[in-house]
Order: sequence, then structure tokens, then C-alpha cells
Amino acid sequence: MAGLGPMAGQAHHFRQYARGVVKDQRQIAYGAVRYTNEVERLYGVLDKRLEGREFICDDYSIADMACWSWVIPWRNQGIQLEAFPDLKAWFERVGARDAAIKARAITVPKPGGLTGSEAEAERARQVLFGQRARR
Repeated sequence: MAGLGPMAGQAHHFRQYARGVVKDQRQIAYGAVRYTNEVERLYGVLDKRLEGREFICDDYSIADMACWSWVIPWRNQGIQLEAFPDLKAWFERVGARDAAIKARAITVPKPGGLTGSEAEAERARQVLFGQRARR
């Protein structure tokens, strides 16, 4: 459970964000493949864990809430959810809960950011990728 967020985040970075930051796409290929494969491995771990279970820890828990949100963008992670039937059934089961439906209904993409005008996108890139701990 603890690895899904960081690895899916890295997959998203290399599959989506890095394309707008790095001009030579060959430089991002290794990261995209590496983290997509790791997310797929983790989906396999979850699929196996969910075999014969309704939820990750048997009862609905914070583990389900945390993992479900990282599975929502499975298409952008380069994953075929159908390859993981128990995970897919769990994903649909959690997504059908009232709280999940309400949360998705109020999740609205914000204008601007990496998909906004060139100036907005550049500011977003600086915030996301240009910060260092050094002065």
C-alpha cells in the first residue's frame, strides 16, 4: 500500500509532466518505462491481495481510501485495469461508495497549471520542478 502513491506519482511525472519539461524525449524514456512497470507490479500485488476479499484489509479502511485515489488515473499510468480482475472489481466497489461518488463530483480540474497558457504552464513547472532546498 505504501509504495503505490510514490511509484504512481513517478509514473505520472515521466509519462505526462516530463514531456513538457524535457526537450529530448529519449531522456525520459527510462523513467517512464521503469515506473510504469513498477506500478504494474504493485497493481499485481494488490490484485493478488484482493483475491477473495472485498477490501485490502478485509474491512473497508484507510488503505482502501489511499490506494483507490492512486488507481483512479490508471489509464494515464499506462495500465490495463482489465488485466487485474480482483483489483478492477475492488476499484469499482470502492468507487460506488457514497463518499467516493461525492468526492469525485466535487473534484474539478482547475484552469491553468500545466495545461494553461504558456506563461501559466511555465509558472507551474517552476513550482513543481524548480524548487531546491539550497539558497
